[in-house]
Amino acid sequence: MKNGPLSVVAAAVLWGTAGTAGLLVSADSVALAAARLVIGGAALALLARSGLRTALRPGLLLAAVAVAAYQLCFFAAVARTGVAIGTVVAIGSGPVLTGLLSWALHRHRPSPRWAAATAAAVAGCVALIVGGGAEAGGQVVSGVLLALLGGLLYAFYAVSAAGAIGAGAESNAVMGVLFGGAAVIMLPVLLWQGVGWLGEPRGLLAALYLGVGTTALSYFLYGRGLRTTPVATAATLALAEPAVAALLGLVVLGERLAPVSVAGLALLAVSLVAVALPERRRVIVREGSEAPAGR
Repeated sequence: MKNGPLSVVAAAVLWGTAGTAGLLVSADSVALAAARLVIGGAALALLARSGLRTALRPGLLLAAVAVAAYQLCFFAAVARTGVAIGTVVAIGSGPVLTGLLSWALHRHRPSPRWAAATAAAVAGCVALIVGGGAEAGGQVVSGVLLALLGGLLYAFYAVSAAGAIGAGAESNAVMGVLFGGAAVIMLPVLLWQGVGWLGEPRGLLAALYLGVGTTALSYFLYGRGLRTTPVATAATLALAEPAVAALLGLVVLGERLAPVSVAGLALLAVSLVAVALPERRRVIVREGSEAPAGR
């Protein structure tokens, strides 16, 4: 297995710890998300400050807006539909929309194995989250539409980042532009929501971990992964996030998994392994014969 998929999975593992870390504070979820982006975006911009100018381009600036808008769409969707439906639609639609968008914009046609493994991974994600028993809110239709918009926004900024990296831009600089720009956009949201909770040691530590660990470090790893991993594959591997969140809930928070969630977790794990393993292709070795070869 190449290092690219491992970097993406490592990023997803860090993303999966965000929910547990967020439970350490009583801040509003939108304020927490804004603080996470402001701190993480500033860290990524500082990390890549020498290369930011070379990575500045209209497409990435628009993608930075998508990074900020994704956060707002996701939390608005969850508020309307409940955690289960909002999370399933937003996270589950991301890999599918990423594969389709990459195909439409860059002619990177996903392989049949990717399609089958992604479908199985999304099904496992649905079973994992719905098996938790969360209930939907009252504004389901508008919430689902917002969650789908969130999935499309994620696909857009992931494909934009992969395209810039594929064109020769440094992955650190690309992530610095994306999340540095998103930090500027989300700063007024953070100030509007209030920052008093950051004065408490627990709140400050949680915000720093969410910003530095689950945003700056994770997207540093994700950017490195995109150097050698197709963006559609990376989006599917990122579905490790809800699996890690569920396991942390089980081990750290004492939650219990229903049988359907356990089955979903197993299906998700198998699917991610299937996506991460390099595919074999056929090459001509002499006229009239073929031999298998790895990537």
